[in-house]
Amino acid sequence: MPRFIIAFVISLAITLGLFFLMQSLIKMGGSALTEPPKGSVLDFVRVKKEESVEQKDRKPRKPPPPKAPPPQMSQPQMDSPSPDANGTSMNFGGDVGADVSLDGGLALESGDGEYLPIVKVAPVYPRRALQRGIEGFVIVEFTVTKQGTVRDPLVVEATPEGIFEQAAMDAALKFKYKPRVVNGEATEVSGVQNRITFQIDG
Repeated sequence: MPRFIIAFVISLAITLGLFFLMQSLIKMGGSALTEPPKGSVLDFVRVKKEESVEQKDRKPRKPPPPKAPPPQMSQPQMDSPSPDANGTSMNFGGDVGADVSLDGGLALESGDGEYLPIVKVAPVYPRRALQRGIEGFVIVEFTVTKQGTVRDPLVVEATPEGIFEQAAMDAALKFKYKPRVVNGEATEVSGVQNRITFQIDG
């Protein structure tokens, strides 16, 4: 009988001990689940450095100044449409003078419309004369056709002789005229004379 009581007491003590142990574990587990853990948490955040963008001003480079200015090109010049106007000197002063018609006096004669010079080409200075420094003039006589071209040029006077004649005739063949108009029709004008002067500039 007493063994039974002792066993009952021991079992009751063990049960109560387990009960209290369970209670304490439950309390500890609940607090562990509910209470936040003590201690400090370090949070590392990486911050990027500000990137500085370098802006380079790219200005176009100025071209180097030219060493020498380009040579000026001589342009052919046209005479004013006036029969007594002197030609513009070109190529070492080749001067084309005024036109005079032997069969009708000056070019500005009565009629529906007189011939007028449109283009007068300066003669080419002969190389031989240029090298020797020779100057002079040539009077050329020719016919102005109905189309305004020059026909049959011939030398009337040349000073000095035998140097400038061919250059003067070649230049006269390139002249262009507005033809003479009589009674509404273009007519030829013969005996037109032109003085071409050869002079070295400078």
